[in-house]
Amino acid sequence: MSKISSFFKGGSSSSSKSKHHRSRGAPSPQEAINKLRETEEMLTKKQDYLEKRIEQELATAKKHGTKNKKAALAALKKKKRLEQQLTQIDGTLSTIEFQREALENSHTNTEVLKNMGYAAKAMKQVHENMDVNKIDDLMADITDQQDVAQEISEAISRPFGETYDEDELLAELEELENEAEEEGMLTMGGLPSVPSANLPSLRPDQRATTRRRAEEDDDMQMLSSWGT
Repeated sequence: MSKISSFFKGGSSSSSKSKHHRSRGAPSPQEAINKLRETEEMLTKKQDYLEKRIEQELATAKKHGTKNKKAALAALKKKKRLEQQLTQIDGTLSTIEFQREALENSHTNTEVLKNMGYAAKAMKQVHENMDVNKIDDLMADITDQQDVAQEISEAISRPFGETYDEDELLAELEELENEAEEEGMLTMGGLPSVPSANLPSLRPDQRATTRRRAEEDDDMQMLSSWGT
């Protein structure tokens, strides 16, 4: 038997005893709290009444003063008795307030413990059908299945056919482009240098002669290529 169950079983027996005693006149905690509050209200009203009486007796003593010394002294004596009663009521109120707060705290703690006991019993009932070893096996199975699902997802998303290294292909393409540029430069014989001085302008007859010589040179190169 768990400590909680024994505690509340003990509580139930004590509860039955308290019910038995209550049937003989013992009040419940809430009834006692209500009675203490009623007593506080009554004493508070008594305080107000005494404070007003003290003010009245003080006013009477001031009224008679030295004119009626006997009446003034009697009023002051009443005032002193009333002040003593007021002091006693203040002390009684403090005691009752302390007792009421202690009873309220005890009642609250009892209800809290009772509810905690109910919660503990409910939790115990929920866990009765649970096996820690089975839970560990279940979590291990879930982890394995998650790994399998991940492998399946990777297999499905993997592209079909041969795969190539993209960086390697880019490096090869760059090498081909460099070779093509070098071959183009060799075919063209390099770019001619631009003359820095201004070329002299030719007369019309000179331009015709130059064009004719160029055509003859082209014809000679064509004939030589055919001969080879």
